[in-house]
Amino acid sequence: MMIRRQMMGMAAAFLIGLVPAVGTAQAQTKELVIFAAASLKNSLDEIAANWVKETGKPAPKISYAASNALAKQLEQGAPADLFLSADLDWMDYAAGKGLIKPDTRVTLLANRIALIAPADAAASVTLAPGVDLAAALGQGRLAMGNVDSVPAGKYGKAALEKLGGWDKVKDKVAQADNVRAALLLVSRGEAPLGIVYTTDAAADPKVKVVAVFPEDSHPPILYPVAITKDSANADASGFLSYLRSNGPKASFEKQGFTVLNKPASSS
Repeated sequence: MMIRRQMMGMAAAFLIGLVPAVGTAQAQTKELVIFAAASLKNSLDEIAANWVKETGKPAPKISYAASNALAKQLEQGAPADLFLSADLDWMDYAAGKGLIKPDTRVTLLANRIALIAPADAAASVTLAPGVDLAAALGQGRLAMGNVDSVPAGKYGKAALEKLGGWDKVKDKVAQADNVRAALLLVSRGEAPLGIVYTTDAAADPKVKVVAVFPEDSHPPILYPVAITKDSANADASGFLSYLRSNGPKASFEKQGFTVLNKPASSS
């Protein structure tokens, strides 16, 4: 199926930045390596560049992908110093596997999910109980992250279930391997509608927000961060402290994130 091949190609391209060396010793990695949810790319790229300017440190290597893929990479031994997840579940997974230092964990950000369409589309949908996205899609498909594993997909499915619209549209979903791949399907006009974070929509001028999902229609969208258990890089704690400082706040908020900066015990 053409749309599936396109999604696989986009996912493969997006995952090129992943550190591949399963079994490679962490000590062999001198540069700061960060595993981060795909939805953080625009803000985190800017923050990392500012950190380099302010500290004179080498630029960190940032690998972006779906949080589930990154957690699995950590589990398989890929070396990283920091893990930024787009939901609590995959950070909990990493913690349960002993892959992070629990005392460094912080709930850093909050986000929202939205229904998007190509910028020149005339789509109009109200996200209220009984919503029928199948009717709005016509012969097209709804682009989403994988609804079983990708955080944005899980949130989207939960929201549609709460609104009573999932059963009407579940057979018309094009599931992508990360939220940016779902965004790209809509941006290219290959899907008439999609569900992504509001921050993703803000990052792409070729899409527009049709409607934002009610906050009470899905679990809170929270982004935790932690230093990995095997990290021996002294810059890991420095970069984490920088993320929690006032400096990056504008970069996060410009993309639409809400900065929380709460210790794990309060999440």
